[in-house]
Amino acid sequence: AAPVYPVAPKKEAVGGLQAFWKFLRPHTIRGTILGSSAMVARVVLETGKTPDWTLLPTAALGVLALLCGNGYIVGINQIYDVSIDVINKPYLPVAAKELTVGQAWVLIVVMAVGGVGLAYSLFGPLIGSLYAFGLFLGTIYSVPPLRLKQSAIAAALIIATVRGLLLNFGVYYATRSMLRVPFTLSYPTAFITCFCTVFALVIAVTKDLPDVQGDRDNSIDTFATRFGVEKVATAATCVLAANYAQTLFWALNGTTGPFFRASVLLPSHGILALMLVRGLFRLRKAQCSMDAIQAFYRLIWLLFYSEYFLFPLI
Repeated sequence: AAPVYPVAPKKEAVGGLQAFWKFLRPHTIRGTILGSSAMVARVVLETGKTPDWTLLPTAALGVLALLCGNGYIVGINQIYDVSIDVINKPYLPVAAKELTVGQAWVLIVVMAVGGVGLAYSLFGPLIGSLYAFGLFLGTIYSVPPLRLKQSAIAAALIIATVRGLLLNFGVYYATRSMLRVPFTLSYPTAFITCFCTVFALVIAVTKDLPDVQGDRDNSIDTFATRFGVEKVATAATCVLAANYAQTLFWALNGTTGPFFRASVLLPSHGILALMLVRGLFRLRKAQCSMDAIQAFYRLIWLLFYSEYFLFPLI
């Protein structure tokens, strides 16, 4: 007779991997991978250097370090937000008891230690220090007694600093260092850093739109709990519309213009701005239902991803 193999361990293993994947918050992983890949591509195009494929393992380990940092920040937030996530995000693995708090701690400690070690060993003390500073900001965002996520302004500034400034500058600097090219800050890199820092501020504010009830129950101060979903969504749309409009300065200014392809930069950002406005109208038409709020927040992330897709082309 054919042997009978037990299936329960396999199911548990698959379930554990799924829980770990959810723990990493995949939408943030996509943003991190897209952002770092776009910056690397832009540096290669700017310098005109032929890619050295022997550097591929170093680049891959650099991306792994970024993902470890990303996992640490979203992971420690889940550990300290269990009571909120039970209401707002019951599908997250710690809130859903797919991972225990102890298991979550083991994961984030491994990711923090591994990420810091990779950053220092691969890219030197400057990038290692910036990386550690990013983890520090992620810690004080979530962990008492500071727990700065309770302040709407402080929370927005932390997210914008990590996802806008540190990610873009850090990857740009590390890539030029890896290619042995002297560091100079190009206009396109200054543009994407400024643009995505503003975008990250908006993400930091709009991420709370679906979470109003749980935040109120746990005394978390957000712009959404203060002013309501529709007003915050409208303000976010206005800020991003102004962010898209400022591409005119970069493309048409006599100093910066020659460094951009205006024929790509301006039409593409006009289309993305129209998508944003349409998303706000749909949210209002649906009277800010939960499905509409979540769709609007997904649109914000889609537009954020799109910027990095475009960056090597503009």
